[in-house]
Amino acid sequence: MSRYGLEAIVPLRKVLYPQWRNFLPVLDKAREACRQSGQQVENHFADMRKMVGIGSGAQRPIDDVCLSRYACYLIVQNGDPSKPVIANGQTYFALQTRRQELTDDAKVAQLGEDERRLAIRNELVTHNKHLAAAAKDAGVETPIDYTIFQDHGYKGLYGGLGSKEIHARKGLKKSQKILDHMGSTELAANLFRATQTEEKLRRDGITGKQRANQTHFAVGQKVRKTIHELGGTMPEKLPAPDTSIQQIERAQKKLPK
Repeated sequence: MSRYGLEAIVPLRKVLYPQWRNFLPVLDKAREACRQSGQQVENHFADMRKMVGIGSGAQRPIDDVCLSRYACYLIVQNGDPSKPVIANGQTYFALQTRRQELTDDAKVAQLGEDERRLAIRNELVTHNKHLAAAAKDAGVETPIDYTIFQDHGYKGLYGGLGSKEIHARKGLKKSQKILDHMGSTELAANLFRATQTEEKLRRDGITGKQRANQTHFAVGQKVRKTIHELGGTMPEKLPAPDTSIQQIERAQKKLPK
């Protein structure tokens, strides 16, 4: 076992896929999922060969792979659900995910507005990185391309307003970022926009800058429509908080530990 907790999985593979050739497509999908999530594939999947006995003291090499715990999860998620072991594993992960969501929701509900803003803003930073990676895979390559791509998402969500217009409505200075001057409700809408756009770009295999921009705009519109149907306030009409995310962070650092 390595420092990453990698272990040979021949017993697991034999239970799921007796034939190595049938296991390879699942392994490839798991590796790609690992790569797309921003992880180092070699830290979780390590190809190897091992010698096995074939009788009369003779041996021959066979392919094997060592997996981390995370890689094992990906194998189950990308496996054939008609196999009982895979189906049970996928059900387990779904239940665990929902359990964690409920726990997180309860924790967020207990937070004050400033703490909610900080938590959602930090999560949005992470998901914007994932969105940028998905956009790059779709063909949004240069910084200017990505600025235009982001603007399409804002215009969809904010009824035609781009980042410059939103920036102006909030009365911000040139150096200030609009995401750092949003309340928790507005941040949550933008988080949903980012996560759903990333998922759609990858799921639908979107390619080309124009199609990526159109996808971001359409997702923003869908989020806006949902807010309207629920009777919520449109994001551009939500008031800007008195304090920025940076001010909240500085205030928290001063609190006794």
